[in-house]
Amino acid sequence: MYVLIVVAVIAVIVVFLYNGLVKSRQMAEEAWSGIDVQLKRRADLIPNLIETVKGYASHEKSTLEEVVELRNKAQGVPTGDVEGRAAAEGMLSQALGRVFALAEAYPDLKANENFAELQQSLETLETEIQMSRRYYNGAVRDLNTKVESVPTNFIANAFGFSKKPYFEITNESDRAVPQVKF
Repeated sequence: MYVLIVVAVIAVIVVFLYNGLVKSRQMAEEAWSGIDVQLKRRADLIPNLIETVKGYASHEKSTLEEVVELRNKAQGVPTGDVEGRAAAEGMLSQALGRVFALAEAYPDLKANENFAELQQSLETLETEIQMSRRYYNGAVRDLNTKVESVPTNFIANAFGFSKKPYFEITNESDRAVPQVKF
């Protein structure tokens, strides 16, 4: 009789821990989906931005081609490759920064209403990507903590749960503190 009670209690604990792991994994996958949607929205805006800039800065062809190439590279990274996607998107963000720097050299471009709207849309998307990234990294942190903590690590190992990578900035220059000079 006592053996059945102990087995039942252990079974309930295993089910509870397993369901917690499943919930954490689903939260991380849903969070990644949110990042993916924001990155897709940004990628969809880039061709319009490039076409607008081309009209004003046609001799900046190499910069514009680099943005298109990096966009295509980022879009080509497999959906589940978080680290690869983070690296590709980081390079794309740097290239987009160079495109926006071009606007400073071309006052007509800077004054173009379409360019200003695209720039504002991309800035809004960057903020949304940052929020999505924080949410994803929080969900991954929770999952990874469960996968590594006792007693859930025993259940995680038995049922094939594994840690997920964080969506991090891979370019050290993006982490650097900006230099302010007067």
